[in-house]
Amino acid sequence: MKRLFLLGIAAMLLSTNTFSWACTGITLTAKDGSKIVARTIEWGGSNLNSQYVIVPRGYQQQSFIPGGEQTGLKFTARYGYVGLAVEQKEFIAEGLNEAGLSAGLFYFPGYGQYEAYNPTHQATSIADLQLVAWILGSFSTIDEAVKGLKTVHVVSIDPRASTVHWRMTDVSGRQVVLEIVGGQLNFYENKLGVLTNSPGFEWQITNLNNYINLYPGTTDAKSFGDIKLSSFGAGSGFIGLPGDITPPSRFVRAAFYQTTAPEQNDAIGAVTQSFHILNNFDIPIGAEFLAGQTPTDIPSATQWTSSADVTHRVLYYRTMYNSAIRSFDLKSIDFGRVKYQVQPLDANKQQPIQTISIK
Repeated sequence: MKRLFLLGIAAMLLSTNTFSWACTGITLTAKDGSKIVARTIEWGGSNLNSQYVIVPRGYQQQSFIPGGEQTGLKFTARYGYVGLAVEQKEFIAEGLNEAGLSAGLFYFPGYGQYEAYNPTHQATSIADLQLVAWILGSFSTIDEAVKGLKTVHVVSIDPRASTVHWRMTDVSGRQVVLEIVGGQLNFYENKLGVLTNSPGFEWQITNLNNYINLYPGTTDAKSFGDIKLSSFGAGSGFIGLPGDITPPSRFVRAAFYQTTAPEQNDAIGAVTQSFHILNNFDIPIGAEFLAGQTPTDIPSATQWTSSADVTHRVLYYRTMYNSAIRSFDLKSIDFGRVKYQVQPLDANKQQPIQTISIK
């Protein structure tokens, strides 16, 4: 029964339909050198029942394999970490470990292809939805993670499910994107710091060349003979910036908003700025579905937004139910003593509203 339930979750989470995950990731650096990685996570079909997971050093896990049996790779956390999970505590979508390594998965339909599951590799096979948990618990740097990833076999729990790709950032600010295509691991240095979904990362970077005419600010007035023409308002230098919610358009928009954002003095300024930038990528409920097919039990398709200060080891998040920003200071957590914990991201699924009393 548990196996059937798990397979249903995996298929739902990574469904190949067009209404699935739409994630947008950005990266900021403050004047003091603080490195910030932030992202949204969208699912317009239902509540993801997201949870935060506190994982101590020494915590043991085992991966699911195709068919839903939990008999794959066994792994023990060398580093403690805080993860943000979807549907099941094992499925960490984004997280930060005590060494300052951040990792997250992003939906990648139609382009990724994992290697076929081989039962002889069962002991070294890990489910795609558990890869973030393994990375966070096992490594402190990108170099370590890349080396380690070459020793395991990433597989899908359910053949009906689509694929994901991953983003990793370490305390130095180095960021790498992992895409598995044709069963082969492809690592890309992400110097831009933006990531969305399909097509692949290299295509998304190439596509930016279509927008080299855009610039921040307002276009100068021009004369056509005796007629003087001027912009209707500020920001006309960005006319042509794509505004729809498809992954290529979000990638372009994120790249321009991130690049033109003024550099903040410190980490908290950059974290705050990351949430402001990602406000532009909130997907209203209803935008992903045809009329009459929209779920009515969730307030937003953007279910949560997170921002990780890898320099100071602080993970921030807010949700579709509560826009107040909450945080975990990993430096204050004794990962050698703390117990494994799982809690919903929202204790109460309601937006707190402060009433201002006038006397």
